[in-house]
Amino acid sequence: MQTPNKKTGTSPLFPTTLSLPLKVLPSFVHNKVLVTTLNRIFATELKEGELDFLQDKVVHISIEDGGVDYRFTLRGDKLVAADKNIAADLTLQGTIYNYLLLASRQEDTDTLFFSRRLRMQGDTELGLYVKNFLDGMDMDSHKIPSYLKSVLQKSLPVYERLFGK
Repeated sequence: MQTPNKKTGTSPLFPTTLSLPLKVLPSFVHNKVLVTTLNRIFATELKEGELDFLQDKVVHISIEDGGVDYRFTLRGDKLVAADKNIAADLTLQGTIYNYLLLASRQEDTDTLFFSRRLRMQGDTELGLYVKNFLDGMDMDSHKIPSYLKSVLQKSLPVYERLFGK
C-alpha cells in the first residue's frame, strides 16, 4: 500500500526483494545497531535525563516496507534492546521513506503523524513525550556528522526516483 505524499501523490516503497537481506539478519543485530547509534546520538540527553520518560517502557519501531522491527527501552541512563516477547508500550509504524523524511527534517513530526504516514499506537502519554522530544531536538547540537545529514537530505530525491511510481 502506498501512502500519500504531497509531491507525488504516493510515497515510494522499498521493494520486497531488496528487503530480503534485512530480514535474514536476526532482530538482535538490528536492535544492537539501533541502540548503539541512538546512545551515541543522544548521549547528552541521556546523561541529562531528557529521555527518562522511556524508563522501563518498550518502544517498538516497525519499518513496514523493510520488514524490520526494532524494540528498545531505557535502563538507567542507557537505551538497550528489548526482548520481542515483551509487549510494547508504544508502537511507531511507517515506511523507510517516511522515517527518512523525519530523520532528515524534510517533514515535521506533526505532518507525518497527522497525515498518518507515521502512526503511533499504545500509550498516548508516552507517544506525546516521544513526539515532543523529536520536535524539540536541535539537530545541529547532536553528534551527527554534517556529511551524514547531507547524505540523508540528498538521498531522498534518489530514493524517490528509484522506488517511486
